[in-house]
Amino acid sequence: MADDIPRADEVTNLTPQEVAQGVKEGRMLLVDVREPNETAVERYPDAVIVPLSSFDPSAIPDPQGKQVVFACRSGRRSVTASLAAQDAGLPYNAHLAGGILGWKAAGLPTKS
Repeated sequence: MADDIPRADEVTNLTPQEVAQGVKEGRMLLVDVREPNETAVERYPDAVIVPLSSFDPSAIPDPQGKQVVFACRSGRRSVTASLAAQDAGLPYNAHLAGGILGWKAAGLPTKS
């Protein structure tokens, strides 16, 4: 899906299982770039929310050595956020492929 986004090849696709395990083990910081109306309905457990509509890479909390992984609904906005962070000079080049739709399809929990 993100293949039609220019420079999408500069972003690493991670599976829901890889991200869930990385968050659980404390190796990854999940950054949800969906909007407040979306995260109010359903959200990733343990994710920080930095909406893409007002995206400022400096608003991402210090990952303290963790890999930053962006996430959204389907995997498009997370690629955009990763590229924006990279353009700001940050080494954040990973996203959750498939977004929360893929996360739920993999049987992983969400919060509401």
